[in-house]
Amino acid sequence: MEFSIKQGSPDNLRAACIVAGVHEGAKLSASAQALDKAAKGQIAHIVKRGDMSGKTGSTLLLQKIPGIAAERIMLVGLGKPGELNNKTTVDIVSGVFGALTKTPAADAILCLDDGFGKDAAFVLRQAVIAAAEGVYRADGLKSKPAKPAALKAVTFLTHARPAAALTNALLQAEATAHGMDLAKTLGNLPGNVCTPTYLGQQAQAIARKHGSIKTTVLDEKAIKRLGMGSFLSVTQGSEQPPRLIILEYTGAAKTQKPIVLVGKGITFDSGGISLKPGADMDEMKYDMSGAASVLGTLQAVAEMGLKLNVVGVIPTCENLPSGRAVKPGDIVTSMSGQTIEILNTDAEGRLILCDALTYSKKFNPDTVIDIATLTGACVIALGHVVSGMFASEDKLAQELIAAGNEAHDRVWQLPLWDDYQPLLDSNFADMQNIGGRAGGTITAACFLARFTREYRWAHLDIAGTANKSGKDKGSTGRPVPLLTQYLVNRAAK
Repeated sequence: MEFSIKQGSPDNLRAACIVAGVHEGAKLSASAQALDKAAKGQIAHIVKRGDMSGKTGSTLLLQKIPGIAAERIMLVGLGKPGELNNKTTVDIVSGVFGALTKTPAADAILCLDDGFGKDAAFVLRQAVIAAAEGVYRADGLKSKPAKPAALKAVTFLTHARPAAALTNALLQAEATAHGMDLAKTLGNLPGNVCTPTYLGQQAQAIARKHGSIKTTVLDEKAIKRLGMGSFLSVTQGSEQPPRLIILEYTGAAKTQKPIVLVGKGITFDSGGISLKPGADMDEMKYDMSGAASVLGTLQAVAEMGLKLNVVGVIPTCENLPSGRAVKPGDIVTSMSGQTIEILNTDAEGRLILCDALTYSKKFNPDTVIDIATLTGACVIALGHVVSGMFASEDKLAQELIAAGNEAHDRVWQLPLWDDYQPLLDSNFADMQNIGGRAGGTITAACFLARFTREYRWAHLDIAGTANKSGKDKGSTGRPVPLLTQYLVNRAAK
């Protein structure tokens, strides 16, 4: 998909389709008015007779309107004037590209000054992501993949000369969309394809493509030498060997402390001996979505050429039952030296993350953020709208909240209070890996906090946002938009 920004008036531009807005009450946007004038009032006539309600995100496709150079006009509903917000903007552009990708149109023009949102850069970013989502296909393993969408190019039209900030926003949006595509593709692959070894190969491919990234993949022997007993306990029931993947992006002076992103990479999670129910277990291939988001974000950062240093750390393995698998009641020693009583082998994400978080100290980080499909309790608490977020300091929490709002990939802060820590106490080890049903998302974060006391840290629980279930089953590519926006903001400081 190609994107560009152009200055001009919509009535005399040639394109397969041009998009213009209509508010409720049959009120035409500025671009729709310009098109209507060229069409001698035909658009206003169509709208006034009730063919277009103006409801947010609704669309109406018009063919070969006299006086208009474009082959088609797509009218999109903008809702009630004065009631635009970030959600309505997302609904509008999603409606546009959901409809556009069902037409034969190979290119389209979107009028940025049309009132799709209060901020042109936000509209542009969301439109790029919606366009990429519209043409994305997850059928690469089908014997007969679906025909690709016809839409190949989108031009954003402005009345004034595009500002440098808008051009920069477009470059960042494209890189973010590419990162989301990578995260979605990896997430949607089955566990027999997307193994820990495969993830390591994909990380190495990113490094070959981008000279600013160095990738190191550690095998089981190297992981064992590091003393990662907690990580290795999870993988011991699987025939697939584990990997510890490290990607180092250098965009600033080597003396600048890096931001470290740690992604949970369980390529398939059966629950181990504490076996999950069989229904919907196929979706446990998405338990590596944290790892996928780190790979997508590092790729996006390299495409943007951000002036900062970023490290990705991905512990990846399978969690399967076998005669060698870790058992409830087993005690293991983490890389930090702290011992852990494993009461539930399905609480395995924190067991691989804790060693990766300890390993992250070697980079002398400015900030560490881990990303994980960690708890079903987070889905119950927050649903599928926002990701759960915990932070060791309020400033970091506010930075992530702000970035999430900018990207419309939002988070909700949950408490990380010491009051919850006693729930992790064990009679036989330094801690146990679960704290009971009550506050399960919080106690999981409190467990990780025990391994992050030497640096600034945040934890993102993306169990409810990383993928969709049911008829629309598939990876969402989140939280790549949140992470990339956070890093863009940090680079701008």
